[in-house]
Amino acid sequence: MTHFSFDIVGFDLDGTLLDTSGDLAAAVNHALDSIGRPTLSVEQVKPMIGGGARHMLAQGMAATGGCDTATLDLLHARLLAYYEANIAVLTRPYPGTLDALDALVAGGAKVAIVTNKLEALATQVLVELDLLDRFACVIGGDTMGPGKAKPSPAPIHEMIRRSGGGRTAFVGDSIFDIEAAHAAGVPAIACSFGFLMQPVAELGADAIIDGYDELLPTLARLAA
Repeated sequence: MTHFSFDIVGFDLDGTLLDTSGDLAAAVNHALDSIGRPTLSVEQVKPMIGGGARHMLAQGMAATGGCDTATLDLLHARLLAYYEANIAVLTRPYPGTLDALDALVAGGAKVAIVTNKLEALATQVLVELDLLDRFACVIGGDTMGPGKAKPSPAPIHEMIRRSGGGRTAFVGDSIFDIEAAHAAGVPAIACSFGFLMQPVAELGADAIIDGYDELLPTLARLAA
């Protein structure tokens, strides 16, 4: 057991560990621009992030003239191709992220990722930022099969299994994260600095952090 009594601390990726908003917005805008749609600001795209690329793009299309399935299919492929080629141009960890991960590992915890990003893209961005080796596992939105991305508890359960089991907490920034954690029976911490679809206080998290300097004290309080 660690000094704060959690064996595993899981994290969402976009809007939680990494600020991916600039690169995701660029990919959305590349897709929209390819059919003559108006582009969106990074701040407009941020609340659309969290449910996977297709969900994000569908919201971007709805905001710029409507969304039909055939066009969504076409633009989704364009978005993914562009994003894969430009995945870490602007993306960086949030301030204090790496120090917090180091402290967790030093305390005996395993850290892992459960994201609704496609597993291959999640792995790619972590490789490009030289972060992949820090994590016990990376579970993507497609890892568990159709219909089993967050808010399903399935990827949280799989993260726990791959990380060796034990007392677990989960950190995220969206309702998908909080609902998945609670459905899996683990406490959820919400990041107020993430890509919020709604006020952070409305997510129903067990705790809220405003920065990574607050993570370990928050975990200690939850453990107690």
